[in-house]
Amino acid sequence: MAVKKKFDPFKPAQPSIPGVPAAAAAKREPEPELEPPVSEHPPASASRGSIPSAVWVLLGLIVVVGFGVWMFSSSSKSNSTSQADNSAAATAAPVDAESQPERLPIAPGIIGATKDIEKPWASKRFLFRSDVSTHLVPALVVHLPDGQYWAVSMIEPFGTCRLEYVTDLNELRTEYNFTANHPMIGDPCTHAVYDLLQYDGGAPNGGLVRGAIVHGAGVRPPLAIEIDVQGNQLRAVRME
Repeated sequence: MAVKKKFDPFKPAQPSIPGVPAAAAAKREPEPELEPPVSEHPPASASRGSIPSAVWVLLGLIVVVGFGVWMFSSSSKSNSTSQADNSAAATAAPVDAESQPERLPIAPGIIGATKDIEKPWASKRFLFRSDVSTHLVPALVVHLPDGQYWAVSMIEPFGTCRLEYVTDLNELRTEYNFTANHPMIGDPCTHAVYDLLQYDGGAPNGGLVRGAIVHGAGVRPPLAIEIDVQGNQLRAVRME
């Protein structure tokens, strides 16, 4: 009795090839199975591990803190600069009206009225625009006892020191070591004293000019400014 061959699904029967004997086909060796190619470069996950989320959080905190420090530093620097500017502005602020041109008359032109300085030795400050430097020069007009109005530049001749009109006779004695019976013009830098009732040389034409040096050393009397009285108005015309 012939034994029926059991079918094996994992070993199927060899196909019948025309012209090739079954025995020869049976002797053919099965082709080897191909293995998947191996990559020369391992995947990124195999070569280096993924960055943990905690690291990202830490990096974010560092960025936020750094930005906050930069903002605070910039704000502090700005405030410091502003305070320094304010301090410098306060230090450089004018201490009297002479340093504020808008508060004083500017000549050439009308500088005031005769009623402003009616009494002898009364004075009025103004500014005169120099023809040479075009700068505003502090000036003073004085009503002299003889009725004349005499004006002078309040910058020492050929210098930079600011002259002062001293009406306090006691100050003349203590600060300038000079005794006088009427107001004088003083130079606080050299302690020279100028008397507007006396004349001295120094005018550009070789003539005399008011403001003789009666104490201390000086080059010449203060530069004179011509005053023209028109009715009740005082007009500063020109400076020598």
